[in-house]
Amino acid sequence: HQHPTIVIADNHQSMSYLQIQRSLQNTNGATALPIHNTESNGLNGSNKHTISVNYDKSTDEQTLSDDNHIIDHGVTQNPYERGFSPYEFNGGTVLAISGKDYAVVAADTRLSSGYEILSRNVTKLHQLTNTTVLASAGCKTDVDQLRSVLDIRMQMYEHDNRKNMSTPSVAQMLGNTLYYKRFFPYYAFNVLGGVDHEGKGAVYSYDAIGSFERTPFSAAGSGQSFLIPLMDNVISHKNRCDEENRVDLQSDEVVEIVKDAFVTAGERDIYTGDAVQIMVITKDGVTEHVYRLKAD
Repeated sequence: HQHPTIVIADNHQSMSYLQIQRSLQNTNGATALPIHNTESNGLNGSNKHTISVNYDKSTDEQTLSDDNHIIDHGVTQNPYERGFSPYEFNGGTVLAISGKDYAVVAADTRLSSGYEILSRNVTKLHQLTNTTVLASAGCKTDVDQLRSVLDIRMQMYEHDNRKNMSTPSVAQMLGNTLYYKRFFPYYAFNVLGGVDHEGKGAVYSYDAIGSFERTPFSAAGSGQSFLIPLMDNVISHKNRCDEENRVDLQSDEVVEIVKDAFVTAGERDIYTGDAVQIMVITKDGVTEHVYRLKAD
């Protein structure tokens, strides 16, 4: 098998493709390989697998001899931009709501990358103690790493103190863990839910580097903008004129609200869907519910 040859237009010297390649390597990428044709009839009616190019040493540019257009291989003219991101947004929506003596934490189970669904059954909830659950959306690898770090620190605390960490203490530890990575943050959108030492529901909202606050509810992830207004209305009763009719919701009522909320988010957010996993936390432990969502 013979390698195709390239005709250099200015001096009409024929060089094999391997010779041109070696020449390029010898110059450490300072020049570019001419384009060679693999079609059977060649270019411009010729029978050779060649293309005429003009090499101008003064400018280190190769141009087509017929119309003088620049042949840019990303070396001589405009280098291609090479980039790498350590982060990948895998989508997902998480939600937590606190009640009088309970907390409800929920998340969908879809794992996405761009316009691809990688899995339809990946949990975004992680139970840290019998009374505390972490919900995280964002980059799956960062979420897994964050969970591993938290599990190790929880185990160290349990061995040192011979008891489980309380929900407010877990909230502070999570904030410290995120702040420790503030210069290269975990790409994770976190919501923490549980019950405190008094048996009251507690929900904590976080930013990327560990700032947090205790709130009646919190949502994060790709469907956050769809859930927050709904929760403002039905949970916080913000800007409503019927405040006197407000009643404390029971956990089963909040579970139904959460189901409707995720159906709503799934209608407008392509990264939310397949199923919603709901955990109800009380002083007695955690119970789990799964509700199917649409799969498209």
